[in-house]
Amino acid sequence: MNGGLLVAGTTSDAGKSVVTAGICRWLVRQGVKVAPFKAQNMSLNSFVTREGAEIGRAQAMQAQACRVEPTAHMNPVLLKPGGERSSQVVLLGRPVGEMSARGYHGGRQERLLGTVLDSLAELRASHDAVICEGAGSPAEINLRRTDIVNMGIARGAGLPVLVVGDIDRGGVFASFFGTVALLAPEDQALVAGFLVNKFRGDVSLLEPGLEMLHGLTGRHTYGVLPFQHGLGIDEEDGLRVSLRGTVRESVVAPPVGEDVLRVAVCAVPLMSNFTDVDALAAEPGVVVRFVDRPEELADADLVIVPGTRGTVRALQWLRERGLAEAIVRRVAEGRPVLGVCGGFQLLGEHIEDEVESRAGHVDGLGLLPVRVRFAREKTLTRPVGEALGERVEGYEIHHGVAEVTGGSPFLDGCRVGQTWGTHWHGSLESDGFRRAFLREVAAAAGRRFVPAPDTSFAALREEQLDRLGDLIEHHADTDALWRLIESGAPQGLPFIPPGAPA
Repeated sequence: MNGGLLVAGTTSDAGKSVVTAGICRWLVRQGVKVAPFKAQNMSLNSFVTREGAEIGRAQAMQAQACRVEPTAHMNPVLLKPGGERSSQVVLLGRPVGEMSARGYHGGRQERLLGTVLDSLAELRASHDAVICEGAGSPAEINLRRTDIVNMGIARGAGLPVLVVGDIDRGGVFASFFGTVALLAPEDQALVAGFLVNKFRGDVSLLEPGLEMLHGLTGRHTYGVLPFQHGLGIDEEDGLRVSLRGTVRESVVAPPVGEDVLRVAVCAVPLMSNFTDVDALAAEPGVVVRFVDRPEELADADLVIVPGTRGTVRALQWLRERGLAEAIVRRVAEGRPVLGVCGGFQLLGEHIEDEVESRAGHVDGLGLLPVRVRFAREKTLTRPVGEALGERVEGYEIHHGVAEVTGGSPFLDGCRVGQTWGTHWHGSLESDGFRRAFLREVAAAAGRRFVPAPDTSFAALREEQLDRLGDLIEHHADTDALWRLIESGAPQGLPFIPPGAPA
């Protein structure tokens, strides 16, 4: 078997990432050696592979669904927004510069098609099947000429296309039909059919519509996936963080101790790797919420200042909203604060930035004895260490180089009293360390909170991935899906007018 499939969507957030992961997990349980692929990803949630390459976290999650190590070939182009109109371009895991949307779509993107096709060919040569994820909609006719992530990659590699539609939003039949009808004949020939996502209710009531859709398009519907809470693992972007939904939804076990622990995460601009807090939300008795007002910090036992693609901008935002002043008061009162990556940097004494914001010298909050200088070379590592007597693994993605001049060592950063700072993302996924850290926070906050002794974040993630595989196995036409992956799009699919505009 040397198969492939592109999972496209009628819209952004139709469920492409989840469906791709589900198909990957279903295939690997059938004994298929499978890999995920997304030619181009736009996300501030990224991950570092073992070889030191930066890719989207969604592809790292999909690699876990495949039970393989993630590599740069699984996401050869990553765009990391730095503002409304520009992004850092990461090519094969390494940043190659900043570019405006106009500049990227004006020619650079088209020139990358060969690179992404080479990465896909590399994966196909070493795996039985590659399940590719599209981006946005394949019917974005204004971008089709330079498309390398939807029909561009499908046509370049001869991949069959499965279009996912979110019926919970409404209008799914019109979206399916319109998506096909706005594609050129050569593209339409690769669109094999549809997959309905997030359906609530009796499927028999939907079947007449699916039959009419088949009559109108000549294309099969490969399944109707029911609406299920808590399937949004490792979101690409936006602030629709699943938190409890990511790991256990609302059925988390009751607190082990007498108290809950409240965690407030400052929703800074260009927030990156907010998936860091998912491991906290997995803990029974830990309540995590995102905040943007100083009064929302009042009852928090722990305040987290997360990573950001704009450290100086985030610092200014904290000051403008009064959050900076509230954080400074917390520290003076000895109440716990954790800064991660950009959040760690802005807790320091000063920042010298001629790279990210080009703001030059900027005073930080002065809460940690740290001076930060932004380097043009990005740090991309997978460190392993020890803190609070426990082994910790993490990953680093940053331009800021921290000079620590005091405090106690903490994960290559430092700690002063109950103020903690580190560049390490993902450290809270280390179960022993997370429990030890929460015990420290609870003691400082005066809470009778006790971490559960048996919460395994890795096991919870595996449960979630198995749920995705079950969703495909139980609610998709897996025989037809297997034929599609193995043999490609059916021959003789009808053309649906009008097709793509000239």
